[in-house]
Amino acid sequence: MKKLAIGVVGLMMAGGFTAAQAAGDAAAGKAKSAMCAGCHGAAGVSAVPTYPNLAGQKEAYLAKQMKAFRDKSRTDPTMNAMSAGLTDADIANLAAYYAGLK
Repeated sequence: MKKLAIGVVGLMMAGGFTAAQAAGDAAAGKAKSAMCAGCHGAAGVSAVPTYPNLAGQKEAYLAKQMKAFRDKSRTDPTMNAMSAGLTDADIANLAAYYAGLK
């Protein structure tokens, strides 16, 4: 079991993803989410089919996508601009918030 735990941590670190990055503060994310609500809905469920629902998505997936928009390895003019000022903590918090919604 110890070898399995060490292996999992090693894989996470090799991928540039640590346990600390996975643990966002959902309350802080909710406070920051107002800028997202215009397109993605107040509770992470969009009223417009072209904007994806964020509620209930995996936390790691959301964080990865927001970082990709921020560093422009994933391009969308609106999302690149919206994510440009986000810190790693902001991203972790937003991901935790949206992952916790139904």
